[in-house]
Amino acid sequence: MTKMKKHAEKRAGITIGPQAQKLLLLLQTGITLSLTSRPDSFFRVIRETSKELKKINQRTLQRAIRALYRSKLIGCEEHDDGTITLTLSENGEKRALRYHLGNLCIKKPAQWDSWWRVVVFDVPERLRLGREALVDKLKQLGFSPIQKSVFVFPYECKNELDFIIEAFDLRPYVRLMRVKEIDIELELKEKFGLV
Repeated sequence: MTKMKKHAEKRAGITIGPQAQKLLLLLQTGITLSLTSRPDSFFRVIRETSKELKKINQRTLQRAIRALYRSKLIGCEEHDDGTITLTLSENGEKRALRYHLGNLCIKKPAQWDSWWRVVVFDVPERLRLGREALVDKLKQLGFSPIQKSVFVFPYECKNELDFIIEAFDLRPYVRLMRVKEIDIELELKEKFGLV
């Protein structure tokens, strides 16, 4: 398990399995699951949902839903026709954001715009796990550390950085700057293959 996932699990106070993670992600993308206790209706609903959800068998799905409901990551609304609609709670939304981090990447443009993106952070010790997760993710995305809490990247990354900051609740402690010149530019150009 990566440091980011460990941090996310520790902050949320519970551990959920991969099927429950898939369910959270599906709910976050806007899929509303309406489930019923009648097997024929249940499988009709399952057939109408995404391919990922189809891969989850009925028993596993029911266990995942119960675990998510107990953890207050989802809410359930019962309808007169016997169906139940599942929705993400605010905590469930935050949790789903964290699971998207594993697929995060920054697209390299055809041509560099000659601007450096500099990420500077000063995260307090009480949020050490969040700081470590931030550093790990920046390195994974290809940012280059130039000091202990300063990373640089040559391409537009504001949206991706905002996503990471929100996922780990680090907004007050992280800054992004665009700079035209940097004293180690030649070294950085070589590192990023820009020469």
